[in-house]
Amino acid sequence: MNRSRTILALSATLAAFTLSSVIAGDITGTVTYGAAPPKPAAVKITKDAAVCAKEPHLEDFLLVDAAKGIKNVVISVTGVKDGKKMMVSPTAPKVDQHGCRFMPRVQVIPAGQTVDIVNSDGILHNIHTWPKNNAPINKAQPKFRKVMQETFEKPDLVRITCDVHSWMTGWLIVAEHPYYAMSAASGSFSISGVPAGTYTVNYWHETLGEKTAQVTVPARGAVKADLTFPAK
Repeated sequence: MNRSRTILALSATLAAFTLSSVIAGDITGTVTYGAAPPKPAAVKITKDAAVCAKEPHLEDFLLVDAAKGIKNVVISVTGVKDGKKMMVSPTAPKVDQHGCRFMPRVQVIPAGQTVDIVNSDGILHNIHTWPKNNAPINKAQPKFRKVMQETFEKPDLVRITCDVHSWMTGWLIVAEHPYYAMSAASGSFSISGVPAGTYTVNYWHETLGEKTAQVTVPARGAVKADLTFPAK
């Protein structure tokens, strides 16, 4: 499924979401890679080496551990029409430009959430977002502007780049319902409080693409939703 179709499907699902008190279970699982873990290559630093190359800079778009667990896979449940409330954090999450990389590289935020765009490097960065549903951002962030705040109002899949440092890439997944998770370094994840029923679970990774699976969530307890991405 391409990026545009993904966002359209997400928007259609969210339009049907309402809040109610229901009997619910959990979805747990592990996302793995269908081959030996790849060895990250070194990133070629072409600008501001005194800051950007201060520490070893390796590719981080595909992180696979020794047991083949994949980090930074975004897992979401589609077709949920009611359930628990989405919480907007009173403390803004951060997109931190640190060591000339976005940290964290991938994160899920609620629609309507304000995000702190942080420049920890003390050099010029330029935040550039590539959204589908929100207004794009293209702003210089010099060293004296430590924090800029931006709000993402609509559900979206937003790629982030830096126009000064071409290798920098990050992602914001803007969600309106709470049934999202991101896999840990081991590939494990958990989505709690899902209303009992049968749903499609969507697995998204920035380079491996998308996969889906059907699960039936029990009224109490948990259902496993393991998935293996084919090697690329």
